Amino acid sequence: MSGGDWPRIALSGLDGLAVTFAPRLTEPANRAALALREAIGSAAWPEVAETAASLVSTYVRFDPLLDPAPLRARVAALVAARDWTAAPLPGDRRLIRIPTCYDGAHAPQLDEAAEMAGLTRPQAVEQLATAPLRVLAIGFAPGQPYVGELPPAWDIPRQRALTPRVPVGALAVAIRQLVLFAAPTPTGWRQVGQTAARPFDPAAAEPFLLRAGDALAFPPVDADRLAALARTPGGGISIGALA
Repeated sequence: MSGGDWPRIALSGLDGLAVTFAPRLTEPANRAALALREAIGSAAWPEVAETAASLVSTYVRFDPLLDPAPLRARVAALVAARDWTAAPLPGDRRLIRIPTCYDGAHAPQLDEAAEMAGLTRPQAVEQLATAPLRVLAIGFAPGQPYVGELPPAWDIPRQRALTPRVPVGALAVAIRQLVLFAAPTPTGWRQVGQTAARPFDPAAAEPFLLRAGDALAFPPVDADRLAALARTPGGGISIGALA
């Protein structure tokens, strides 16, 4: 358990329950949300239609024609049964390396973000490429991951004005997190790199490239190498098992 008033269980709309482990993102709260989602999904309770995890919450969707009270009691008993903040991460998580160009036009706001973090450009690239990261949640757009957490120096705010458009595969930073964009979109996050990744491919057998809990690395490549990778089906991404 997280202590104090947390976790909290509340109805979400007409057909959902949300179990929230903290008022803001922390590593233990995210770990708890991922672990509880996996446990409920694995249990295959007949009244549960879908489960999902956000940064600090687990969402459980059920048939809106059912009385939610028994399910809420079952979820509450499961939540109380262990310390979910100390639970292991999902067992199916993978290590995914996504080559990233941090040069020139592919990282138009890297210098600005590095300065805000108190780092030189080389230091910033080193930290972005080597920080121990995982997919915290999938959200905002289909297949789009929120990734973290970066070291405390990267607790930089979003921009006051939107960048009109970043491309698919753009890597952007704010508030100690990274977003790997799944679609061209405006954003208040600063673009610090570019990949050949396609986080969402509706024609693929698995449309989402990433899963919540996956470990990630963003090793640097130059612009020529990125262009070559963009012409390959997988964009140079490697997917392996965690030791």
